[in-house]
Amino acid sequence: MSSVAPLSVPDAIVARHAVRTYTDEPVPDADVDRILTLTGLAPSAFNAQPWRFVVVRDADTKLSLKEAAHGQAQVGAAPVVLVLYTDMADTLDHVDEVIHPDLPEARREATRGTFARVFGSKTPAERENWAAEQTFIALGFLLLAAQSLGYATSPMAGFDPAKVKAVLGLPEHARVPAMVAMGRPADGGFSSHRHGIERITRRVG
Repeated sequence: MSSVAPLSVPDAIVARHAVRTYTDEPVPDADVDRILTLTGLAPSAFNAQPWRFVVVRDADTKLSLKEAAHGQAQVGAAPVVLVLYTDMADTLDHVDEVIHPDLPEARREATRGTFARVFGSKTPAERENWAAEQTFIALGFLLLAAQSLGYATSPMAGFDPAKVKAVLGLPEHARVPAMVAMGRPADGGFSSHRHGIERITRRVG
């Protein structure tokens, strides 16, 4: 596990910013598992949890992903690249896995009916688009979980999804909302530059 003392949620939020250069220090499997376990606690509508992750360490695979990401250097340089994708087909095939086990059978059956009603009328593409919206929630959790353990990240949406899916053998119907390069920072990058709340907030009442 990481030797870095974990940051609190507020401290991780303040500290996090994109960093694109990393040291050669490896990211232990235990840290990746911890980050993804925390990421998996993100909320999703109907508790559908439609996100899936690929952990990429192999140098040749990272170079292929770098090509798919229009040459972004951090993809090839990071010790680990995390690829987030959706798979609503898998979710709908295993609905019972996302229904709370403490629910009585009548409510479990009602929940199955809700999934059938809500998603049965959607096309496969519409289902995956919906899942991608949920996966962006998980992405936020992932970035903060990584920062809390002292790992820098660079989230990316600038890539060719079809090429990423081909490199990793992902299902054709899947969406790929984001890739995240991750490792110990080799430099500080740029500090965060964000609007103050007076610029982005409107109060009613």
